[in-house]
Amino acid sequence: MKITAFNPLIVTKDAAPLISLFEEIGFERKHTKTGISGNVTSVNMSYTTDDGKEFNIDISEAPVPQDIPTIRMSVSDFDEAYEMLEEKGFKNIQGERVTETGSSTATMMVSPSGFSISISKHIK
Repeated sequence: MKITAFNPLIVTKDAAPLISLFEEIGFERKHTKTGISGNVTSVNMSYTTDDGKEFNIDISEAPVPQDIPTIRMSVSDFDEAYEMLEEKGFKNIQGERVTETGSSTATMMVSPSGFSISISKHIK
């Protein structure tokens, strides 16, 4: 499996304060995607150090009861990543459904202990 991106993702019911916090410490909005599954908005933010290292975080606003810290992992083969996580005991929080946005395929997988990984494949 080829990983193309790997960074923290925070899913929250109120993204504005978190986005502001990360902007205050130097992160910049790079990409915003709205209307995911009807009512989810996701913002990708990036910070570049003086020596050129780049750090990314995604913040998604969704109707959740509490903040969900997770890992976002973009992959070259969605089905391969999905199957590998299933073999490790992860379950799709959407049942068997995945989110198709036209530019990506994605879903959040949760381990038996509650750790989550949001997998996605970007369509070029």
